Amino acid sequence: MVKQPGIGHNRDPNDDIIELAASCRFDPVRWSNVAWDWGHGELSDYDGPRAWQDDINGIIREHLANPETRYEPLQISVASGHGIGKSAEMGMLSNWAMSCWADAKIVTTANTEGQLRTKTAPEIGKWFRMSLTAHWFDVQATTIKSRDPTRSDSWRQDFIPWSEHNTEAFAGLHNKGKIILVLFDEASKIHDKVWEVAEGALTDENTVIIWVVFGNPTRNSGRFRECFRKFKHRWKNRQIDSRTVPGTNKKYLQRLVDDNGEDSDLVKVRVRGQFPAQSAMQFISADDVDKAQKVHLRPGQYSFAPKIIGVDPAWTGDDSLEIVLRQGLYSKSLATIPRNDNDVQVANLIARLEDEHQADAVFVDAGYGTGIVSAGLTMGRTWRLIWFSGKSLDPGYINVRAYIWGQMKLWIKAGGAIDPKDQLLYDDLVGPETVSRLDGKIQLESKEDMKERGLPSPNKGDALALTFAEPVAKKVRHQVHGGNHSPVQIDYDPLA
Repeated sequence: MVKQPGIGHNRDPNDDIIELAASCRFDPVRWSNVAWDWGHGELSDYDGPRAWQDDINGIIREHLANPETRYEPLQISVASGHGIGKSAEMGMLSNWAMSCWADAKIVTTANTEGQLRTKTAPEIGKWFRMSLTAHWFDVQATTIKSRDPTRSDSWRQDFIPWSEHNTEAFAGLHNKGKIILVLFDEASKIHDKVWEVAEGALTDENTVIIWVVFGNPTRNSGRFRECFRKFKHRWKNRQIDSRTVPGTNKKYLQRLVDDNGEDSDLVKVRVRGQFPAQSAMQFISADDVDKAQKVHLRPGQYSFAPKIIGVDPAWTGDDSLEIVLRQGLYSKSLATIPRNDNDVQVANLIARLEDEHQADAVFVDAGYGTGIVSAGLTMGRTWRLIWFSGKSLDPGYINVRAYIWGQMKLWIKAGGAIDPKDQLLYDDLVGPETVSRLDGKIQLESKEDMKERGLPSPNKGDALALTFAEPVAKKVRHQVHGGNHSPVQIDYDPLA
């Protein structure tokens, strides 16, 4: 509530600040330009916020100005090169929300506790101390609170180092009828589980809800990447080139470009604010999988090849059982079903698909598939168990799983085609990373490690990879008559 000066009394200077804050309630652009002493003291080299910061604040102003959108959650994602001033923008946004909204609630997290404690929180705190409303708030290492002792628990910003094991704070993030601001710093490395919990918690009606995520686009998988791809319809996206921002080291940035090339992954991440074609440890690049989605094949380009079915059984309750067919450069998902411990039912499904497609071979992951193959054996099926941990045919790979993924990677580069509508397969192919080894052998991270990073088990990717487990001979199902000819089997290179 705005205070009004009493008749005959001198106006309290704080009343002017209160009125200004009230007038900026829906306008962070104006607040960021008037709440700091631009051009003086610590800000002597700056005449106001940078253009990209005004742009982000403008998105919020436009959202709040419209009563139709005001109480819909606003989600903004900012991918950038280095040195653009994202911490300063978080500081200005935080101060706007706390100063212009009574009982504001702000939650801020980062990829690590170290980042949060030593960089994010101190930088935001600095902008509070320089603000016109510095005397309104108590700035501490892990919180910023209203100095009103009756409101310190309801009017606050908390810096919380979250992980997949510490998501409880989102569950209590409610502020009905007021404002909630959520800030992610270094979002590319924040666990996917934290994103999921945040998304589910921001549900209050008639509440201003703003979620802004910042980060260098270091990884080509995960939820930050999907803000710009799979979930781009939900987010207001900005990708900011460091060279367009005043105050960045242009000579250093140009040296990176000169040494590595404009389109190199290093320049994309550090300078251009674009996601790399392939993250440092990523096994299959997104560029290669993007190309595989665009391949269009005529039947004549693959019909000569054997049909191979790969089966990857679900290994935990929230995984799915995947069955994939590959014929030469062509691939197709045949079935995705929830985990089913009834091996006979699963075996019957595989047998039906084998007959329907006249498959020449069926390979099943032995980890959870021994019972399925045993059931198939009683039906007269000759399915093959593939042990992922077994010895690789190529000594450059640590085990069979790494080897068959390596063959699949070559297949993709050679023109392999995947369904452009199969987002699950896309995510599975770009998800796995390699493990650094002193002996130089290629090893993929385990499914458990992927889940620790917040990524699902790549069951469909494993099912497709299984089709590369062994060379397959195409069966000739009709006798060739005449002379001494016998039924013919054609040996086939699985990469063809």
